[in-house]
Amino acid sequence: MTVLVIGSGGREHAIAAALAKSPQTTKIYAIPGNGGIAQFAECVPGIKATELEKIRDFAAANRVDFAVPAADDPLCLGAVDLLEAAGIPCFGPDKAAARIEGSKVFSKNLMRKYNIPTARYESFQDAAAALAYLDTYDTFPVVIKADGLALGKGVIIAPDRGEARRAVRELMEEGKFGASGSSIVIEEFLTGPEVTVLSFTDGTSVVPMVASTDHKRALDGDRGLNTGGMGTIAPSPYYTPEIAARCMEEIFRPTVRAMAQEGTPFRGCLYFGLMLTPDGPKVIEYNCRFGDPETQVVLPLLETDLLEIFRAVREGRLAETPIRWKDAHACCVVLASGGYPEKYETGFPIDFGGADGLAGVRVYHAGTKQLAEGTIVTAGGRVLGVTALSGTLAGAVAAAYAAADRITFPKAYCRRDIGRQALEYLKKEEN
Repeated sequence: MTVLVIGSGGREHAIAAALAKSPQTTKIYAIPGNGGIAQFAECVPGIKATELEKIRDFAAANRVDFAVPAADDPLCLGAVDLLEAAGIPCFGPDKAAARIEGSKVFSKNLMRKYNIPTARYESFQDAAAALAYLDTYDTFPVVIKADGLALGKGVIIAPDRGEARRAVRELMEEGKFGASGSSIVIEEFLTGPEVTVLSFTDGTSVVPMVASTDHKRALDGDRGLNTGGMGTIAPSPYYTPEIAARCMEEIFRPTVRAMAQEGTPFRGCLYFGLMLTPDGPKVIEYNCRFGDPETQVVLPLLETDLLEIFRAVREGRLAETPIRWKDAHACCVVLASGGYPEKYETGFPIDFGGADGLAGVRVYHAGTKQLAEGTIVTAGGRVLGVTALSGTLAGAVAAAYAAADRITFPKAYCRRDIGRQALEYLKKEEN
């Protein structure tokens, strides 16, 4: 089969790498792709992931058999609708179902309507009303969320009323995230370990993948600004079999049923961002696709043919498809450009130092470009995701850092504490 992957980050590299292993795959195209994906796929850098008509025309002209719109923007814009209408099967939700990520107000109202556990909240379309509500709010910190997509940065944790008011003004009056901030959600701040569970669902059945824990803040000790993710581990030690069973009954199945009952069945990868609070697991957010960098630790642990799973989801036969996972641990360390997630420079050549040839190591390209002569240069804020597999979490963390330390480019930085809290938690549990 000729497969098209739509997107350009580490998530897309991990997906394309897994699809390349399928015996069903004969050729992979990537729009626009990146320097890493180009090593085994034909990249089409002249088309953006949001240029849906051009993508459809390319797919038709090149006889694409199956398409995977992997990023949030094309999914929320209706990439699946357009491609399926042109006779090209897809893995992913249609535009109506993608609202579960595209609108925080929609997803929070869905959870309220169907009694799916989440943080208490109120939504606002008017800045004056939101500010008046904050004047009566007395439990801080508080979470302010832009309603629409904001590159993973539309969530502000305000420690006090003053910062909360400033966040509302930035989003609703100053247009920090454009139209995405014209509506907002104000919700209670939850505490506890944070866990991500990516799940395959065909609109009826739901099959959770290996749980992971992301590290969102830019600096060690969970300090600094929120980012798209600075590193991940899997499986998450906080996600016990007991919690998994509770999530299935209280969150996963109810969410899939709710979307079907709303007339917008979800087919694809449904991302559950969870907080394991003292009152039980609660949903922080939904995403309508694979998370990044979570995908970079989850898919390397998958043993089953990914393309076969994608086809089973699209054809409504997920319940008949056995899915197997490696008995191993994975850690991903993100190498970023100095200044990320704010201003940073690009175009620096990358010296991989042989890291991409180490056993058990996968170097996923998130923000890179391959020049005509073959040189790989930096082209984004998050540049590489260095993933290592091992029989233990400690081994995976050590191997990921050993590989990451071989890679150099000007102004590179990474967090040095990915997985540290999880390792400390495991040590306490053993004692």
